[in-house]
This record gives sequence, C-alpha cells and structure tokens, in this order.
Amino acid sequence: MNVNVSKEDSSKASGGKTSGKQQNNSGKNGGNKMPDIRKLPSVVGKKRLGVIISIILSIVILGIWLVSVFVDFKGEQVPLSEVVSDVKEGNYENVIERNGYVILEQVDTIKVGAVEKEAKSRKYALIKNAGDQSFESMMAERGIVLESYEYRPNAEFGLGDLIWSGILIAGVVLLFMLVKNMQSSGGKILEFGQSKARLIFGKKVKTTFDDVAGIDDSKEELVEVVDFLKNPKKYFEAGARIPKGVLLVGAPGTGKTLLAKAVAGEAGVPFFHTSGSEFEEMLVGAGASRVRDLFKKAKRATPCIIFIDEVDAIAKKRGTVLHSGNTEQTLNQLLVEMDGLEDRNNIIILAATNRPDTLDPAILRPGRFDRTVVVQMPDYEGRKEIMKVHSKGKKFGDDVDLDLIAKKTIGYSGADLENLLNEAAIMSAKDNRKVIKQEDLLESYLKVKLGRQKKNKRTEDDIKRVAYHEAGHAIVAQFTKGADPVEQVSIIPRGYTGGVTVFVPKEDSSFTTRTQMLAQIQHATGGYLAEEMFLEDVSGGASEDIKSATEVAKKMVKKFGMSKKLGFVRFSDEEESSYLGYKYDSGHGYSEETAKIIDEEVRMIIGSVLDEARSILERNRDKVEALVAALLANEVVLKDELNEIIG
Repeated sequence: MNVNVSKEDSSKASGGKTSGKQQNNSGKNGGNKMPDIRKLPSVVGKKRLGVIISIILSIVILGIWLVSVFVDFKGEQVPLSEVVSDVKEGNYENVIERNGYVILEQVDTIKVGAVEKEAKSRKYALIKNAGDQSFESMMAERGIVLESYEYRPNAEFGLGDLIWSGILIAGVVLLFMLVKNMQSSGGKILEFGQSKARLIFGKKVKTTFDDVAGIDDSKEELVEVVDFLKNPKKYFEAGARIPKGVLLVGAPGTGKTLLAKAVAGEAGVPFFHTSGSEFEEMLVGAGASRVRDLFKKAKRATPCIIFIDEVDAIAKKRGTVLHSGNTEQTLNQLLVEMDGLEDRNNIIILAATNRPDTLDPAILRPGRFDRTVVVQMPDYEGRKEIMKVHSKGKKFGDDVDLDLIAKKTIGYSGADLENLLNEAAIMSAKDNRKVIKQEDLLESYLKVKLGRQKKNKRTEDDIKRVAYHEAGHAIVAQFTKGADPVEQVSIIPRGYTGGVTVFVPKEDSSFTTRTQMLAQIQHATGGYLAEEMFLEDVSGGASEDIKSATEVAKKMVKKFGMSKKLGFVRFSDEEESSYLGYKYDSGHGYSEETAKIIDEEVRMIIGSVLDEARSILERNRDKVEALVAALLANEVVLKDELNEIIG
C-alpha cells in the first residue's frame, strides 16, 4: 500500500481547541446596557411547578374519594334502642341507612365560655338483627314519620373499592414517573416547539482568538464582527450595516466551532449554541416553532450571537430529493427570521458547514448570510502554531523537534495535530514516563493516518510478498517525475494494510498538476508489478492501489478536462448529481457513447503508466532486491537509507 499524506481534496483541515485565558470582555459592550439573562424564561422551573401541581391535585382527589367512603361511619356506636329513642324525641337532623347500619346526625348545644353554640355529632347502630326490614319501615310501624331520611344501599368499602383505589394510586405514581422520565431523557412532549439551543454567557465563554491558531486569515474576517458587538454605535453613525450572518465553510476539524466561540468570548456577549439536527422533529412544524422560539430568546438577550453548527441539516436546497417537507418549513422560517419585516439588529448568526454546495441559494444571498469565511488547511507555520497551543500541559524531551513534525504533517488538520500530540502522550504514559520523546511523536504521526501497529503473526511468504510490494512502490516513485519523495518504507502491518510506503511532499501546495497526478497513478502500480515480476504469482493486496489509481484517472478525464478526446468538458455521474440535488433518468449525466470514450481514456492513462512503471522496475531490479533485503532485516527503511540503496 502506498500512502500520500497530502491530497488536494483532503477532507481534513486546521483549527485549534481551547486553551489559555479569557480576556475580560463580559462587562461592557460599547456603552450599551447588557440584558439581565436571569429574566429569560426558566423552562426547568416551569416544568417542576407543573409536576408538583399535578401531584397535589392527584392526592387531593384521592383524599376526597376516600373521605366519601369512610365519612359516614365516623362517630359513636350505640344500641339501636338509643337511636330509636332519639328519633322519637326528634333529636336528630338527618337519618342515613347504609349497609345494615343506621346513622343518626344530631345537633347539640354546647357552651363555649358564656356563649352557646350548635355542634353536630353522629351515632350509628346496627339494624341487621331486624331482618330485611329497613329502618324507615321500622319507624313507620311505631308511628314515627322521618323528616329527613336517606337510604344508601351497597355503599360498603369492599373488594371493588379496594381495586379502584389501587388503580387510582398506581395511575398517580405512573404519571409522576412518566413526567420525570420525560424530563431526564429530553422527551419534552409538551415543549416540542421550544428551542434546544444552549445559552453560554459571561465567564463560561473562555475562548478567545489567542486560542485559535493556524487560521489567521479567517480570524481577520471575524475581527470586525467582534468590533461591531463591542462598539455598534460607531457603525450605525457611519450608516454601515454589519453582516447579519456569517457562514463558516471548511472541512471537518478546521476549527469552525472554535472560531464561533472565540467571537463570543472576545465580544463578551450571550452565545446561543445549537445544531441543524436539533430543529428537526417528527411532529410537523416543530422545527419552525423552534426557530421562532430561538430568535425570540435571542431578541431578549441582544446583542448576542446565534451559532448553528452543521446548518446544512436544515438549509438544503428546496424542491430536491435532499429536502423533506418538515425541513423545508424549518428553512422557510429561518429565512423569514433572518431577513423578514422585523428588524434583527444586534443579533449575528454564525453557521458552520462542510457541504456548502448543498445549501439553498436563498440563504446565501445578501441580507441573510452576507459573508462566507472559508477556513483553509493550515500551512507549515499554521501547523507549528497549532502544535504550540496543544503542547500546553505536556512535557517534551530534549530530542523533540516539533518543527520536523510540522514539516512531515502536510495535509493534517488541527484535529489531527491535537490527536497526534495526545497519542504521543498516551504512549509515554503507557511506558510509565512523564516526558514525551521524539519516537513517540513519530509513531503517533503514523498512527493517526494509518492506524496502530498490528502484532498478528504472518508467514514468511506473506512478509516477503509485502516487502516486494512496498519496494515496488518506493522504487517506481523514486524514478518518476513529479512524484512526492518517499519518507519511509515499512512492512509493519497497520490498520487494514500489511505494509506502507509513506510519501511527504517537499512543500505545501494548493494545486495538483497533471504530471503529479500521473505520478500518483504510476507509483500506485509499482506494488502490483513488483509482485508480478519478482514472485511466481500476484495477490489481491493491490486492490486499494487499483482503486486509488482508477479514481485519479477518472478525475483527470471527467472533472479536470485532461483528456484529448473529450477536452475541456466536465462529466458527472448520477450519484454526484443526486448529491447536489438533481436526478437523471439515465444512469449518467452523459450519453452511452461518451461513457464508452471515458472508459477508453481512463484505461489508456493507466495503461501508459503501467508500461513506464514496468520499465523502471526492469532497469532497477538490483535496487528492488536490495531494498527488500533491508526491509526483511529491519522492517522499516527511512529516507536516508533508501537514498543510499538507490544511490
């Protein structure tokens, strides 16, 4: 396998993570009075109040029902004759018969000091010994007419009452647990329309521009945004309009989120952080509602910054296969909020994406995202600065040369560099060392790109095959015009590979020429040809080499116009077109005749470099054998030793 650590369309770029001290900018903003963030709605407090109220109401309802069951049996139990005597004398207010008992409610006169007051009391007696006869009929036989009588049959607290009581209590407990679980898991069914943006304010935003390294050009474009947030008055007096939105574009790991936090930290203003995916919900209209709620909160906290990470999740081109109905509503609401009838002064929207080609044109026009800041890959000086930022808190040995690592890591993003230093620190800790050595950095340099060393056992034939394969890559590259220099050749298995040939460009470059592309294809064929020439049979170990060579050749023909037959024309496949939001009925965006010519051109390019690579190996058979011997002896051959072998 051959690996080039720098590619023109590499998907990783630069940036830095927070480290350092915050400037004290949270106090004043151009003389404007800062809002009291404590007055913003407290969602958590409202939810807790709702839970408490629901629990209290449930307990009250349960208590009322239980009282209604047992209240009639409060009082003193007396003989039935005493109850009959009281009824004859008229010493009662109500007579209630319930499940074989007679309950007599009386009105007594009592003295409280010198004042007489009326007080109610109860007596109850058992009448079951009277058979099936009711108390009303018993009194009628004695010639007594009841003035107030109530008959309540089947009112006893039996098994049915017990079951219903259990169901009610279980329902209350279940409701309480459900609400609590919704809060802890983020369900929030009753609050699906509220924004999920996190508010960071004051001392919590500790990131400043001093913590962002390797992307100075991008920082300069955001300085005036910070100045506006600090001193808006001077811009208004000059009649200037600050950009309403700034779009940060760059590959993953470039430091886009870090830049947004640095703007908030420098300006000392409230910072609302959310992502495009947090606006989406199964419920129709939830995303649009969350957009409205977010801008409502931001308006109360002005001046402030709203940062939307991965904005392409809600801002894809409308009317395409990439866009759903719910997402389109969310995008429409975002467009209105950014440039609608209402003024949105002092609210700056920062957004980040690594797929700008999928964004709807309406969101990129002036008045919405007025400015696009491209966060580029770090150059040599940028990589040095990034490593200085991430070196804080780490101890290095005297042999460590970070400048050398910066030169080797062409194509590494800021995230890669941070990971490289962290892996080196982990290696030193595993060896019970507190100091990082140069060998730790060199090993982590390969580990980040290629994976860690594998310790699986291989047969001698497999090791010999890998040695010839990697030697083929290295020798062809050394004698090919436009090829990057070989940094090292190794037969140590890493990741998915049995061995690796590492190429490091001499200098940073933003473009790849036709000669360099042909060189990439040519040294990719070296491993396959070496197996074919020096061993009895070839293996499938060249599958990735074939894939990479074919991809480069196709780009030359279809994307870069480097075909004499097809000329200065770009051809795109259905897959690429669907990614951009368009769809063709045929299998390609071009005719079958053109597809045939493309295949012929790709085959011609690869065939021509195959012949050249084969002739290089034929002329340098002795050098291939010498390099294989060195690899079998030492497993790794570095640049200087390789140059000695080649002479």
